[in-house]
Amino acid sequence: MIRRIITIDEEKCNGCGLCAKACHEGAIGMVDGKAKLLREDYCDGLGDCLPACPMNAITFVEREAPAYNEAAVLAAKKAKEAAQPCGCPGSASRSIPENTGDAPAEVPSRLRNWPVQIKLAPVNAGYFDGADLLIAADCTAYAYGNFHSAFMAGKVTLIGCPKLDAVNYAEKLTQIFAHNDIRSITVTRMTVPCCGGLPFAVKNALAASGKDIPLHIVTISPDGTVIR
Repeated sequence: MIRRIITIDEEKCNGCGLCAKACHEGAIGMVDGKAKLLREDYCDGLGDCLPACPMNAITFVEREAPAYNEAAVLAAKKAKEAAQPCGCPGSASRSIPENTGDAPAEVPSRLRNWPVQIKLAPVNAGYFDGADLLIAADCTAYAYGNFHSAFMAGKVTLIGCPKLDAVNYAEKLTQIFAHNDIRSITVTRMTVPCCGGLPFAVKNALAASGKDIPLHIVTISPDGTVIR
């Protein structure tokens, strides 16, 4: 079929890799220091990669290409999430003893687990069993000054942004809820409409998991006001 698809000028490409990071579908990869369109059927023709390229090496063309395969893209994303995140030692799951104030920091951290990003957290991490779970929109910790003590203390924390992350949180959270003994869930979100995607995903995941886990949603305004 004839459709719009990207093309990459290798002569202009400086190998920075920003386009590959910007491509939510995983169509672009780095080969021998240059960006390559690895899967034409993964390219949706929307061009999220274009503004990321500092060299203007990416443009649209109309040509014969396989149809965009959304099912294959979603399956690839799911498989990537299920795998150990990126193989990086910094992404390995680990529990963190709760800081009671002995650390040199002026305000002790209440973080008890790593990683904290929803899309990076292993489904079967040991810290999920018997946990009170906090699922927080990224911005809430910046808007509410006492976030660690008020919301994170005693909880396992996961964070995400439904507007910026190109993943279906409900799928990952369904697995976490279904395979672990979660005692309670607290969701913190901002007042902005796009943040509603987070509690929506949590509710869908609860329904799909078949679990009856107590859920509490807290809304925080940009000025730090808590709306319970």
